[in-house]
Amino acid sequence: MRSTQADAGVSPQLRWGTAPARWVLSATVLGAALTFIDATVVNLALPRLAEDLGAGSEALTWVVNGYALTLAALVLLGGALGDRFGRRRVYLVGVVGFAVSSGACGVAPDVGTLIAARGVQGVSAALLTPGSLALLQATFDPQDRSRAIGAWSGLTGVAGAIGPFVGGWLIEVADWRWAFLVNLPIALGVILITQRHVPESRPPATSGHLDWTGAGLLSVSLAALTFSLTAWSSAPWLSAQVAGALVVSVVVGAVFGWWEHRSPNPLLPVTLFASRVFLATNLVTFLVYAALGVVFFSLGIVLQVGAGLSPIRAGLSLLPVTVLMLLFSGRSGVLMDRVGARTPMTLGPLVAAIGVMLLSRIDETPGYLVDVLVPVTVFGAGLTLLVTPLTATVLAAVPADVVGLASGVNNAVARTAGLLSVAAVPLVGGLGGAGLTDPDQVVSGFSTLMWSCVGLLVGGGVLAYLTVPAKPHHVVTARPAPYHCSTAAPPVLATAAGTPERVAGATAPDR
Repeated sequence: MRSTQADAGVSPQLRWGTAPARWVLSATVLGAALTFIDATVVNLALPRLAEDLGAGSEALTWVVNGYALTLAALVLLGGALGDRFGRRRVYLVGVVGFAVSSGACGVAPDVGTLIAARGVQGVSAALLTPGSLALLQATFDPQDRSRAIGAWSGLTGVAGAIGPFVGGWLIEVADWRWAFLVNLPIALGVILITQRHVPESRPPATSGHLDWTGAGLLSVSLAALTFSLTAWSSAPWLSAQVAGALVVSVVVGAVFGWWEHRSPNPLLPVTLFASRVFLATNLVTFLVYAALGVVFFSLGIVLQVGAGLSPIRAGLSLLPVTVLMLLFSGRSGVLMDRVGARTPMTLGPLVAAIGVMLLSRIDETPGYLVDVLVPVTVFGAGLTLLVTPLTATVLAAVPADVVGLASGVNNAVARTAGLLSVAAVPLVGGLGGAGLTDPDQVVSGFSTLMWSCVGLLVGGGVLAYLTVPAKPHHVVTARPAPYHCSTAAPPVLATAAGTPERVAGATAPDR
């Protein structure tokens, strides 16, 4: 079924169980799986990568943050580009770019080339990520949309669960480069299916200009801040270079805020933050996902470099988190409906903090079950309690016509938190220079990092208790798919034909 409706801006309303519907579901699931898998597998490859390319701590953090920086800065613009030029078209550009940049990562001769390719990969992910669910919602009949989203969430959750195992196996039996090259056959399948079977979709009418200036200012501010945090670990004091980058970040960030106030079509409408609940929930998101970024970045390193475990065992250590989120996120939504969002949003970070506290005991000879799997399971239980109520509270805090944008902002906040926290790892953990490749330093620094994450998570739980409304009706809204299992960020709420949807019976929150 080739698209013939691109110019009309109208998508067919596919019914569940039909062949066209299965093709669209396949294309969107496989595309999302690319980014889900990348979020965990690359971290497992870092020790082998460092050994092969001679990368130090700063370079390793940039391998992760080269991707995270461009994705966090441009993910909101990526959704707007899909609305303007067609979701299918922009989605395909993202997948093709992701494949090409993954190939460049896989054959990179040095760490500088790898970091540059990772930046391009992040740009591509910013085009791909918003398009996956948006295509799904725009092409399915409203009666079957929830079922399609549930299937999408479950299947991408399975991909996220098996990704670390497959990635760890490839790294162990082949080479770290396969952490990137494994994306190529998946991307090829997505391209072929999308070209042949996915119809074009865009809102019937688009107006206004894209906020390229805002996107550029945000990128420069985040890049300068990331550079300063990363470089700070190599200097005993605040060097002129680091201080200069901090000043640039603050000044450009202030200009970004001023621009968003005056722009007729802002990338990040500041009016969203007029809601006290929306602002507070995004602060909780920032604290929690900063901790998540550090845990997922450093756990694979300490298990391989510090404890000498294989990439496969390091990858399997992450499995409980995804499995718990896959199986029980729906139950977390039910709990939220009964007692309100405050309770799970308070308990979730605190339970996760207990798991991280237990992880801090990992040393050169950890007991895999007691010191790794049990703490990670407790950590995963806390995340499972948190994610659905957090996202639903974000959506309930804003008017119905901007819930899609609010979800995108929350996703970007989470990605920015992970970006900045990973940049600070060498500084906070005392792991500058070659610290991330030295077994003794890695073990010592990991304990410090985990206790820092405990502080972030406890802070998130306390803030949620103080600011999140207690009554259930405050959060009965367009709940995200209950099986969303990405640990990189909360789900982006897709909207059909550019129109955000609210569940029947929802009431507007107090703001």
